[in-house]
Amino acid sequence: MQILVPIDGSDCSFRALEFAADMAPRYDASLHVVHVTDSRNDATEDIVERARDVLDTHEVEDDPAVHTDVSLDFRPSNRIGKDVLTLVEEEGYDHVVMGHHGSGAVERAILGSVTETVMDAKRVPVTVIP
Repeated sequence: MQILVPIDGSDCSFRALEFAADMAPRYDASLHVVHVTDSRNDATEDIVERARDVLDTHEVEDDPAVHTDVSLDFRPSNRIGKDVLTLVEEEGYDHVVMGHHGSGAVERAILGSVTETVMDAKRVPVTVIP
């Protein structure tokens, strides 16, 4: 089994990473972490470093990847969600574990939700961590 954990730097995405790092050994699964962004900068490096710390703590052998080839779409969540789904298909992931901010209705209407985009596609099982 291959598990994908998209992270965005939020606390809930790191809770999802912690959950997945605990889950992976139970299922003899490999764990892969990705940060999807339109540009790589200092904040990106901080996110990746924090993810490495979590993986090291759980003794998971993976190097978090940064995916910068973001698809074109008006809503940021649709762009990132579509890129996560592309990674799922191209790399053959069996499961996605991701955080959800619990945004309000207005924010979801304007920005959308990456988690909802991935879940609505119904291409792979998704575990959502609040």
